[in-house]
Amino acid sequence: MTGSDAGDRDPAVRFEYDPATIRFGPGCVDGLAAELEAQGLERALIVCGSTVGTTPAVIDPVRAGLGDRLAGVFDRTTPKKRLETALDGRARLEAADADVLVSLGGGSSLDIATVISVLAASDRMGADVATELAERGTITVPEDGLPPIVTVPTTLAGADLSTAAGVTAAPASGLVDEELSGGVSDPELMPAAAVYDPDLVATTPDSVLAGSAMNGFDKGIETLYASTATPVTDATARHGLETLKRGLDAFGDGKRDSDTFETILEGIVLVQYGISRPGETTLSIVHAFGHALTRTADIQQGVAHGIVVPHVLAYLFDEEGVDARPARLANALGVDEAADHEAAIVDAVTAIRDGLGLPSRLRDVDGLEPDGFAAVAAAILDDPLMANAPSGLDPTADEIAGVLEAAW
Repeated sequence: MTGSDAGDRDPAVRFEYDPATIRFGPGCVDGLAAELEAQGLERALIVCGSTVGTTPAVIDPVRAGLGDRLAGVFDRTTPKKRLETALDGRARLEAADADVLVSLGGGSSLDIATVISVLAASDRMGADVATELAERGTITVPEDGLPPIVTVPTTLAGADLSTAAGVTAAPASGLVDEELSGGVSDPELMPAAAVYDPDLVATTPDSVLAGSAMNGFDKGIETLYASTATPVTDATARHGLETLKRGLDAFGDGKRDSDTFETILEGIVLVQYGISRPGETTLSIVHAFGHALTRTADIQQGVAHGIVVPHVLAYLFDEEGVDARPARLANALGVDEAADHEAAIVDAVTAIRDGLGLPSRLRDVDGLEPDGFAAVAAAILDDPLMANAPSGLDPTADEIAGVLEAAW
């Protein structure tokens, strides 16, 4: 732990960031056609899941906002983010003669839209793409020809201003021999526009919003202590966490008015601004835990985050020489007057989790047992996001397993 957030951080910073155009506010999906026109785009294929695609309160405003620029709807995305789904989406994009993808829903739909864009920029066969994914864990992103993406989120995970996407493949597809996962990443994959409409978010069930909100909230937490943090991301994450806490406290108190959703969504926009940049990100150890747990057990990533984040923070604060920036976190969470910043931060984050009604113990998760913690710990340590862990952290497998045991 450190006594000051100044630490020994290198003052030299290079901040390269080319974000999406952001539209924000109640009813802003009404301007989708105008945004496409401003960007020279004519025919949009909506990419979403079947529930979103058949829920009039969600799909109808987007259809109306696109007007005569709507080319069709591809409503087959799932949380599994399957390569075969993206291949089907590419075929639908070509059949509709669309020149832009509009991802509607949660992070899974955005990820699939992103992979569709990558696939549409080449004429590679599905088997060839699957072979590369199996061998390299990624898919080559062509230098040009990528159909742009406009994202319209209905959840709070904060994955919208991103240059990366996840993808999986399963033997049932006939493309691979075993279950595998990977992703794509390239600066050109940043969406062309992100449209944040609180009215649409308000249509999402509380249970879905709760998990996604914890995922988004943890992006702000991680951004403040990541070794890749910059003064720009410090500013946006700090203000975003402050705003998110206010909105999530109200949500936890049962408030579902427009001000509550607008406040939460404003915080989500801020905590993710600048965290996904060419060659680096501020996602860190909590997200590494989330990745490993969701690949091991039947658990949504935001739920996994909610269970482990208090214990991860306690671990970081207890490690000598680790710059987890407790003073900065305490300020963002409104507990900077507390005598013990570190304990107050853990309590504040736990209160957010509990206010959202999320599980608090790993023992309540299906498919996870303590005898599997060693394998989960190894997967966490192997996750690329561990490279962004707080400065001074040198975790061992036993220490990571100890965090899992504390969360059990």
